[in-house]
Amino acid sequence: MALILYVLYALGLLNLFTDRHRLLKFIEDHKTYAVIIFIGLQVLQVVIAPIPGEVTGFVGGMLFGTFWGIAYSTIGLTLGSWGAFGLGRLVGRPLIEAVVDTETIKRYDYVMKHKGLFLAFLLFILPGFPKDYLCYMLGLGHMGNAAFLFVSTVGRLLGTTLLTLGGVFFRKADYRALFTLIGLSIFFILITMVYRQNIERWLRKIRAIQRLKSRSETSKMSKKRD
Repeated sequence: MALILYVLYALGLLNLFTDRHRLLKFIEDHKTYAVIIFIGLQVLQVVIAPIPGEVTGFVGGMLFGTFWGIAYSTIGLTLGSWGAFGLGRLVGRPLIEAVVDTETIKRYDYVMKHKGLFLAFLLFILPGFPKDYLCYMLGLGHMGNAAFLFVSTVGRLLGTTLLTLGGVFFRKADYRALFTLIGLSIFFILITMVYRQNIERWLRKIRAIQRLKSRSETSKMSKKRD
């Protein structure tokens, strides 16, 4: 992962994800393939997890408008998420440990075990949680491809919509709407950061309850068989 990041940096591509103007110029210079390039960048920013994806989502709104900006971002993010999930499943824990730090793996271990659909869905929706890393980690669990694609795609949709709208408002110079959106986003992010530990404890409790119910149902089924 470090090698890939170094190569991207050496080629000057890493800056595309942190500089909105450079990213816009790069895509505009290749207008014929703008959609393919944009979707590819969205895929890349998920698979190369340390790369921030906020700039690409924002640029999507500026370039393609609300509907297509959301659509193209969603396609890219879904493909990238599926790629990270597949890599996690194919290569296993050695890859996860190379991509994700040990503390993060331990913190979200309760989501990886079993299916954890509802918990994973909440983590994809809530701001401030490591969604790209989560894609890799979920590959170690027992979640199926269809369930993962649904959870990751729908879960990311709110964040994708907000980033795209931000780009649309900026392009239209509707700064009142833009700053209102930014203010609301910051508010929800701060709330999540402040109550992050409480949220994680709540999620762990839900997981524990689910496990107890699962064990109880298994025990009942076993008694019936006897």
